[in-house]
Amino acid sequence: YHLLVIGANPLVSNVSVATAGNFCCKLKALKLRGGTLTIIDPNRTRTAALADHHLAPRPGTDAALLFAVVNVLFDEDLVALGALGGHVSGLEQVRAAAVDFPPEAVAEHCGVPAGEIRRLARSIAAASRAAVYGRIGTATVEFGTLTSWLVDVINILTGNLDRPGGAMFATSPIGSAPRPPKPGRGFSIGRWHSRVAGHPEVASELPTVLLAEEIQTPGEGRVRALLTIAGNPVLSAPDGERLSRAMASLQFMVSIDPYLNETTRFADVVLPPPPPSYAPHFDVALSGVAVRSTARYSPPVFDLPEGRPGEVEILSRLALRLMGMGPDVDPVIIDEQVIAATLGKEVADPHSPVAGRTVEELTALLPPGPGYERRLDMMLRLGPFGEAFGAHPAGLTLQRLRDAPHGIDLGPLTPRIPEVLRTPSGTIELAPAPVLADIPRLHASLGSGGDGLLLIGRRHLRSNNSWMHNLPSLTGGTNRCTLQIHPDDATRLGVTDRAVVTGPAGALEVEVEITEAIRPGVVSLPHGWGHTAPGTRMTVAARRPGANVNGLLDGSLTDPLSGTAVLNAVPVRVSAAG
Repeated sequence: YHLLVIGANPLVSNVSVATAGNFCCKLKALKLRGGTLTIIDPNRTRTAALADHHLAPRPGTDAALLFAVVNVLFDEDLVALGALGGHVSGLEQVRAAAVDFPPEAVAEHCGVPAGEIRRLARSIAAASRAAVYGRIGTATVEFGTLTSWLVDVINILTGNLDRPGGAMFATSPIGSAPRPPKPGRGFSIGRWHSRVAGHPEVASELPTVLLAEEIQTPGEGRVRALLTIAGNPVLSAPDGERLSRAMASLQFMVSIDPYLNETTRFADVVLPPPPPSYAPHFDVALSGVAVRSTARYSPPVFDLPEGRPGEVEILSRLALRLMGMGPDVDPVIIDEQVIAATLGKEVADPHSPVAGRTVEELTALLPPGPGYERRLDMMLRLGPFGEAFGAHPAGLTLQRLRDAPHGIDLGPLTPRIPEVLRTPSGTIELAPAPVLADIPRLHASLGSGGDGLLLIGRRHLRSNNSWMHNLPSLTGGTNRCTLQIHPDDATRLGVTDRAVVTGPAGALEVEVEITEAIRPGVVSLPHGWGHTAPGTRMTVAARRPGANVNGLLDGSLTDPLSGTAVLNAVPVRVSAAG
């Protein structure tokens, strides 16, 4: 077994987009079984300290390094698609693209010896089971889309996609029941473009770096109102100062948030949701990325005080207003409309477990209760483990989850290809045209980059983005906003306790942490800090405000394919604070 982790620190982040409890024990168990853990990270993180092999490349070179791994797989005839053999197209295009990235051509650029790259490729190919896992560190760089694509390419080329021990597709209890495989519409971009910069949409979304210009630039279609939900883009997006000015110019802004923070201070109306103990919970999103199929429902611990709306009601009432309905309309209508529309599609689908039945019959089988519970009950019944409104009596319903308050283990993941493929060709299209078109830019970057310092971020165990800094029990200890710098760089620059970091958009004075854990030529500053803005009510956070790393960025550095801001491998200057 071989697990390669790149751009992630799961022992601190608690694993993202891979729901897996007690991940530390899982990694230790992997090693006890004789497996290999390899970490690729410029910083010797807590996860890297547990690894058998730690490669510390120059930041921002992940795509070149992984392309070299792909080159070795083809060059040494190590490609073995296994069960994927009849479901992959574009293989020869990837082979041709990889020719320009032999390990010897990228080694100096990446700062990783060619022999180490070859050893890594051979080890992954030789393992009985292997998986490559990449996260936010691979996505927030100049070639983030290429890097994320190459993570999938390596899993596919070694036959480790969609098989136990490799990278698998989760089976969510509220997903669709199994259907016969069929071609789909695939993934498209550029159906429309942003008003000012002309950036193509991706999955109907635009990058946050465009928000300020869309608010500030006059003309038809200018953003004049904004709704934020549990977000703090003033701290989490580049050039928060410009975004602050833009938000101040809005005609109207609504925020659903328990805090008056750096973003919500601009809202005309702040709608605070009640604490989590007053709210129901089912992991809708996280169940779709879990490493094992489970289901659990947690009803509210406490009843809401009279007249206090829950988060579901807040969102439903806002939706009704946007639909032109008045304040007296019962918000449960939102859930009932969704239920009716969903059941209508299901009964008309010949492959659905409820095909041919009537919407009225199925709706009547849902027990009375809050709209959100009826909606969840419907999703569970229609899902892959559901009782299908009586067709599979032993299957899941909301009542079964209520009867099992600690949750239900639904078993390990199982292979799902070709069922999950929805591309126009019905295959795994390994060589999308937009991705291939960006490869020459990657090749041209080889050898670029000077001798200056490169800035990267890092995670904290008791901090999640800009959240949690206002909770006294989670402050202190290692939860500190410090600039990590290697002793050699600190000595060369005369840096000791405090330093000034200068980036494309400005400068910050920060506390310094000198450590050999970080690669020379690299400095690290965590994101989500900088609680110094006037007009907030973040008393605890303001006592240890830290510095907003995104204040160094002007938003001009992006991955052109996704529009994602470049937050790692940013050139900076560091000097001693005077």
